[in-house]
Amino acid sequence: MTIEMLYSKIHRATVTDANLNYVGSITIDEELLEASKMRVGQKVEILNINNGERFSTYIIMGERGKRDICLNGAAARKVHKGDKVIIVAYATYHDKELENYEPTVVLLDDENEITEVLRTI
Repeated sequence: MTIEMLYSKIHRATVTDANLNYVGSITIDEELLEASKMRVGQKVEILNINNGERFSTYIIMGERGKRDICLNGAAARKVHKGDKVIIVAYATYHDKELENYEPTVVLLDDENEITEVLRTI
């Protein structure tokens, strides 16, 4: 049996831009991607804390150190600059893999600086 579980999340990221005139996706700072173990092209779910919107998109890499969290294309209509979002990635695990299950949770401050990286929920 396999179970879909939380793989990683970036918690309380601040949206730095919303670019309607782009072909879609979410731009995430390279350093935040590394800390979260998320990958370019990976499907993620975006949870907007400000308005309750939940939607899916895929990741493109942002410039290291700029702390960009930018929603592009149609997703730009679901956020406003300054909104707080949670970026969630899931993975499918086999029962045996869950014995050592440790999702990655990256906590951010208001400037999208990493305050803590947890290996648990």
